[in-house]
Amino acid sequence: MNDTKPSSAIAELVLEVRKTREYSRLTDAIPYTRFMGIGVENLAGEMMCRMRYQPMLIGNSFLPALHGGTLGALLESASIFELLLKTETPRVPKVISLTVDFLRSGKPQDTFARAIITRQGRRVANVRVDAWQDDRTRPIASAHALFLLAEP
Repeated sequence: MNDTKPSSAIAELVLEVRKTREYSRLTDAIPYTRFMGIGVENLAGEMMCRMRYQPMLIGNSFLPALHGGTLGALLESASIFELLLKTETPRVPKVISLTVDFLRSGKPQDTFARAIITRQGRRVANVRVDAWQDDRTRPIASAHALFLLAEP
């Protein structure tokens, strides 16, 4: 079937990126992250995601504030990239559940996210992720996610 070709190509790309740490090769290969302006970067020796500000990300134009769905996309993407790049999973993890806490309005500027794997079993992983803009100690959103992993 043709289904296996794209996933095997992504699996090969993930293996390559794990070695080279050229994270943009992975995010550029995914149309959704390209469209949303979400990239993985190594900032101060730490892997994190950045969602570059674009006017289309605004949900409330009166404030203006980022749309909650865009923040959810950033949090989910950061979690998936953390699992892809820090575990041995050969395929993209599937979301079982994602609970987002919106803590304050996101301003029209770049937003960062950092995910941490809090528990990983053979088939399931728990991930905690925070998003912030100006001050990492004042997150604008956080999430807890549960993912189904493919066995290596």
